Amino acid sequence: MPVSGPRCSRKVALVTGGGGDIGAGVAIRLAAEGSRVAVGDVTLEAAEATASQIDDAMAVCVDVRDEDQVKSMVEAVESRLGRVDILINCAGISPILPLEKTTVEIWDAVLDINLRGTFLCCREVLPGMAARGYGKIVNISSQSGKKGNSWYAAYCASKFGVIGLTQSIAVEYAPFGININAVCPGVVFTKMWEDMQADYAAKRGINPDNVQNYLTQRIPLGRLAIVEDVANVVAFLVSDESSYMTGQAINVTGGVEMG
Repeated sequence: MPVSGPRCSRKVALVTGGGGDIGAGVAIRLAAEGSRVAVGDVTLEAAEATASQIDDAMAVCVDVRDEDQVKSMVEAVESRLGRVDILINCAGISPILPLEKTTVEIWDAVLDINLRGTFLCCREVLPGMAARGYGKIVNISSQSGKKGNSWYAAYCASKFGVIGLTQSIAVEYAPFGININAVCPGVVFTKMWEDMQADYAAKRGINPDNVQNYLTQRIPLGRLAIVEDVANVVAFLVSDESSYMTGQAINVTGGVEMG
């Protein structure tokens, strides 16, 4: 919850991937900070489930890989809420499999959702932000966007790309008063991680029931991340308290990644 009152009062926040655990947590936190929230997700029911937990939120069905759908999403938000002040790009997928089993179709899906989708959403909202001289964008990358890891070729490539995209457009749009940063979470044991648990166990040669303990033992702070850890950092980055920060890729990894 906010520490000292709402920091985003009446700002309009659009959260993609808002039907997932991290996206939902971020959307709910930004609403608590005073934002008017639009929740985008490839599954309308998931977007609606998050929106139902927020007063006067809107839900939008969008496949962030599709240029026309992204354009329609932003138009719908602007039509109802007037503008987009804050964009949080949370949509993403993370398959775990060795390179030799990474098909072109899997590679394209990961890069299209994680990187192309982030690019399309940023490109769609930035002209309006620039015209108004205000905007906050937070792109969700990963600790795997800072350091490569086996069985994550497509995911690492996409999340490294998100950081590069973030830095490039942060420089380009800084003269317009827009702050663009990335957040790099460590392991947040969401439903997506639960679905990947068997694959990760196969990678490490361990029992699936031991995955959480195995991961926890590798974290200096001694625990897995929770959604609120990510949402806290996002809330700071979209507030005026971070007005002198742009182009950063902030680690939220419990000390696993420090670079």
